[in-house]
Amino acid sequence: MSVPVDVRRRGRPAPAPGPVPWVAMYHSVGDPTDDPYRVTVTPDRLDAQLRWLRRRGLRGVGVAELLAARARGEGGDLVGLTFDDGYADFVTDALPLLDRHGFGATLFVLPGRLGGDNAWDPLGPRKPLLTADGVRHAAAHGVEIGSHGLTHVDLTKADDATLRAEVSESRALLAELTGAPVAGFCYPYGTLDRRAVDAVRAAGYAYACAIDPGPLTGPHALPRLHVGQRDTAVRLLLKYKLHRLRRRPVAGAEAVR
Repeated sequence: MSVPVDVRRRGRPAPAPGPVPWVAMYHSVGDPTDDPYRVTVTPDRLDAQLRWLRRRGLRGVGVAELLAARARGEGGDLVGLTFDDGYADFVTDALPLLDRHGFGATLFVLPGRLGGDNAWDPLGPRKPLLTADGVRHAAAHGVEIGSHGLTHVDLTKADDATLRAEVSESRALLAELTGAPVAGFCYPYGTLDRRAVDAVRAAGYAYACAIDPGPLTGPHALPRLHVGQRDTAVRLLLKYKLHRLRRRPVAGAEAVR
């Protein structure tokens, strides 16, 4: 279930850097046979991965809920689940599994490509994206809706006008579509620089997800862990344990509430 996110601190001092949140990155849920980017997991594999989380006493939630819990000094049993691009199979194949396990998630969508396909991928099959009704359906089920930009472009290569459209216009369109504020952003391709991060912050997002943002790591550049078809229980355990060792602390992450 999505929750309000408020970044105001009401005069309190900023907290010390805390351990980085554990946020899993998914994309499509379906047939991974023709998948040169390895971004597709089968429903059976996703089900097994969600069951693995439950066996370890963990619960998957959207990123806003995860960060709000951390701001309260809670959430030790929570992990973030994110699904990029807004593929149509999220509603047909991922959402029923999330509901079965009582998990939430954040779905990062492209309002400029609703009802289209993944035309930005030069290789691999074309996959349909959610329509506006599909996005509203996911939101009605408690899925947090975030922006993945307007059309999926590399923000580090965008001119000023394109950067504003991808960041600000996408947020406004999604808020109008869902009738709810949009707290989160996700950098297309995981690429970012200081200019992109500043634009996302200025557009009013409370947080943003990347992949491995390095020295830019913070509330507007949260690292995530790719989870794919090959990730069995053993691989997930290794990734879970190594994640906090490999990632730098997130200054101010607990300030997102």
